[in-house]
Amino acid sequence: MNYIKKLFLIIIGSISLFFGVLGIFLPLLPTTPLLLLAAACYVRSSEKLYTWLITNKYFGSYILNYRNGKGIPLKAKIIGVTLLWISLLYTIIFVIPLLIVKVLLFLTGSYFTWFILKQKTLQKTV
Repeated sequence: MNYIKKLFLIIIGSISLFFGVLGIFLPLLPTTPLLLLAAACYVRSSEKLYTWLITNKYFGSYILNYRNGKGIPLKAKIIGVTLLWISLLYTIIFVIPLLIVKVLLFLTGSYFTWFILKQKTLQKTV
């Protein structure tokens, strides 16, 4: 039973990691929570995968800083919110014909903007 649990957590963590990476390019996918879920799954199932994730040059520092309560870098907040609204506004204006879907996209974007901006901003150390 322990083996099945570990395998399940590795699979869920890997799926979460995949969608977290995808979230870098697709603004409505929440990158940070998905990476944190991957880290939580890996820490309970595979020390090797967890170590790889938190020492990864692209994700590691974000995960460790967020988990340690240090926050998200200002640059990441700016890029995240900017890409979110560029893609949302394009979709709302040019792609989606239904008003209710446009409103739902706008409200979803507003929520994620609020969520990103309310997170503590990582202070640069000199």
